[in-house]
Amino acid sequence: MGVWRQIGEYLYIKKKDPNAPRGGWIKYMHGINRISLFMFLIAVIVMIVRALFFKHH
Repeated sequence: MGVWRQIGEYLYIKKKDPNAPRGGWIKYMHGINRISLFMFLIAVIVMIVRALFFKHH
Protein backbone atom coordinates (compact mmCIF):
# COMPACT_ATOMS: atom_id res chain seq x y z
CA MET A 1 0.00 0.00 0.00
CA GLY A 2 1.33 3.41 -0.93
CA VAL A 3 1.98 6.23 1.48
CA TRP A 4 -0.43 8.61 -0.25
CA ARG A 5 -3.21 6.01 -0.21
CA GLN A 6 -2.68 5.47 3.52
CA ILE A 7 -2.82 9.22 4.19
CA GLY A 8 -5.99 9.40 2.08
CA GLU A 9 -7.54 6.69 4.23
CA TYR A 10 -6.53 8.51 7.43
CA LEU A 11 -8.18 11.71 6.19
CA TYR A 12 -11.29 9.78 5.06
CA ILE A 13 -10.63 10.71 1.42
CA LYS A 14 -10.24 7.12 0.19
CA LYS A 15 -12.11 4.00 1.18
CA LYS A 16 -10.30 1.46 3.33
CA ASP A 17 -8.86 -1.62 1.68
CA PRO A 18 -11.21 -4.52 2.51
CA ASN A 19 -8.36 -7.04 2.13
CA ALA A 20 -6.08 -5.31 4.65
CA PRO A 21 -5.42 -7.17 7.92
CA ARG A 22 -7.59 -5.82 10.74
CA GLY A 23 -6.04 -6.84 14.04
CA GLY A 24 -6.69 -4.98 17.28
CA TRP A 25 -3.21 -3.52 17.52
CA ILE A 26 -3.24 -2.38 13.90
CA LYS A 27 -6.52 -0.56 14.53
CA TYR A 28 -4.99 1.25 17.54
CA MET A 29 -1.88 2.14 15.55
CA HIS A 30 -3.96 3.59 12.70
CA GLY A 31 -6.04 5.57 15.20
CA ILE A 32 -2.94 7.11 16.76
CA ASN A 33 -1.52 7.87 13.30
CA ARG A 34 -4.80 9.55 12.32
CA ILE A 35 -4.76 11.73 15.46
CA SER A 36 -1.14 12.77 14.93
CA LEU A 37 -1.79 13.59 11.27
CA PHE A 38 -4.78 15.78 12.14
CA MET A 39 -2.75 17.56 14.86
CA PHE A 40 0.08 18.19 12.38
CA LEU A 41 -2.31 19.64 9.78
CA ILE A 42 -3.93 21.90 12.39
CA ALA A 43 -0.50 23.13 13.51
CA VAL A 44 0.52 23.90 9.92
CA ILE A 45 -2.72 25.83 9.35
CA VAL A 46 -2.18 27.82 12.57
CA MET A 47 1.40 28.64 11.54
CA ILE A 48 0.27 29.82 8.10
CA VAL A 49 -2.52 31.99 9.58
CA ARG A 50 -0.12 33.52 12.11
CA ALA A 51 2.46 34.21 9.40
CA LEU A 52 -0.08 35.87 7.11
CA PHE A 53 -2.21 37.87 9.54
CA PHE A 54 -0.04 38.55 12.60
CA LYS A 55 3.16 39.90 11.10
CA HIS A 56 5.55 41.61 13.49
CA HIS A 57 7.08 44.88 12.32
